[in-house]
Amino acid sequence: MKFVTKRIHAFLDYPVAIALMALPFLLNLGQSNPLALWLSVATGVAALLLTILTDHHLGVVRVIPYKGHLLVDFLVAIVFVIAPFIFSFEGIDAYYYWINGAAVLTVVSLHKSELAV
Repeated sequence: MKFVTKRIHAFLDYPVAIALMALPFLLNLGQSNPLALWLSVATGVAALLLTILTDHHLGVVRVIPYKGHLLVDFLVAIVFVIAPFIFSFEGIDAYYYWINGAAVLTVVSLHKSELAV
């Protein structure tokens, strides 16, 4: 059952972007590779900009179509799932990326399409 609407997704975007910027410091990421900290921070900044620019009710400028936003989310999730293998993240660094990647894949896969009117 798909239940994540465009509206629900919009409300998730801002806290997720902030979490991607703050959690790496709170969790002391980067022990296995400094990139584990900075990849999340950079992704959080990009996610914040993406949200601000997305055409949904919480978008500020609304120039990026929502479907494009979903595609970027999907690609980020894939990168997060494979990053620990590519960059040799270990321990909490790896778990952080695998959990976040799985969470984003779940949200994207539960996206409820809007009916055209």
